[in-house]
Amino acid sequence: MALIQVNYLSKVLFRTVPVNVILPTDKISFETLDYQSAPEGGYPTLYLLHGLLGNYTDWVSGTRVQRWAEDAGLAVVMPSGDNSFYIPGLAANSDYGAFVGEELPRVMRSMFPLSPRREDTFIAGLSMGGFGTLRNGMKYAETFSRLAAFSSGIHFFDPNFESLAGEESVFGDLAEAAKTDKSHYVVFEQLKARVAAGEVEEPEFWMSCGTEDSLMPVNLKFRDMLIEAGFDVTWDEEPRGHDWDFWDSQIKKVIDWLPLGEADATLGSGNVAKDF
Repeated sequence: MALIQVNYLSKVLFRTVPVNVILPTDKISFETLDYQSAPEGGYPTLYLLHGLLGNYTDWVSGTRVQRWAEDAGLAVVMPSGDNSFYIPGLAANSDYGAFVGEELPRVMRSMFPLSPRREDTFIAGLSMGGFGTLRNGMKYAETFSRLAAFSSGIHFFDPNFESLAGEESVFGDLAEAAKTDKSHYVVFEQLKARVAAGEVEEPEFWMSCGTEDSLMPVNLKFRDMLIEAGFDVTWDEEPRGHDWDFWDSQIKKVIDWLPLGEADATLGSGNVAKDF
């Protein structure tokens, strides 16, 4: 499994941005003892978003996603979203939504053998990244076919909102932002209209939250809205809080949930003695 750090000049953000990429290109076949070729059409790809205070290294250091992605033949792209909530920010050159939903897939596909097909392209994230997954997965539903949101920070447009991290510095006035597509509720209504008009296919959703997490009520509320609107939603919960133990468990479940098919067993440092 190749773990690659990329630094590229983002046109949307107008600066050089760091990205970690997990790419299963160095897998060695047990039968031929040679490198496997990339699948015809390119690797299925998961765009994986970190949470508040994190960066592009979080998922690799906090979970076992690298090993599980290798086993599944899945490429994983992990950008730095700063503390942006993955929306268009207040400053110039800060549209992190367009960065994640449009530019990043286009640039990564130009660099690596990734599938350009929507049905092979997925997005997931935790906490702030869960919000970014829902907002951008729905807004850019022509890019992503499956969305997986863990412990999503979708609390700040609800009446009982209490600021956890100075969200107003990103969204501006929350009452005004709630009327725009910075709000996942607005994007949800837009998605329903686009699906009804035949403009885009429905994405499939995975939502989850720890039962000890204070964000559970708002996640259940949004889950129920999706289900009531007729979307395909898989819900999962575990007796955990807002922590890496939960997200480590969830990313394994989601990789199993993705439509990846069976990957061939290959030679690697974790199974060098297998079949010998």
